[in-house]
Amino acid sequence: MSGGLRSLHEEDDDAHDRTVALFVDGPNVLRDDFDVDLDDVRTAGRQLGQLATTRLYLDEHATPGLIQAAEARGFEVVITSGDVDVKLAIDATELALDERVDVLAIASRDTDFKPVLEKAARNGVRTVAIAPGEYGRSDALQNAAHEAFVIEDEEANGTE
Repeated sequence: MSGGLRSLHEEDDDAHDRTVALFVDGPNVLRDDFDVDLDDVRTAGRQLGQLATTRLYLDEHATPGLIQAAEARGFEVVITSGDVDVKLAIDATELALDERVDVLAIASRDTDFKPVLEKAARNGVRTVAIAPGEYGRSDALQNAAHEAFVIEDEEANGTE
């Protein structure tokens, strides 16, 4: 089910000039209780600039159908045998420190990514927290990021 996006901060007109790295914490975003569509996550990333990196992190329990659907939507799928959070955090921090992107966007509700956003910001990278619905919003991530988005369920808002 496709939803809408709601920015929690002001929109920026210079977005088209920026390169964006979008990292998605699959186990924390793609849950039945959030009903998040990967297309909506990509749309949030594209609103920030040109997507240079679009990665979905999943654990070893991910179904082949989910992996195939993510790849069909343009995501590079990273499967981890260990903790998804650790791999995502290392990759996102490394990319932000290498100065290969202007914007680092992390889709998650996990406060473990707060230090990643803070480190990227200290390195001059614009940071964005993307929440999987209002229920999945993390105040800590929202407050650590320059900008925050909530992916909204249209059915819950009566717009479907």
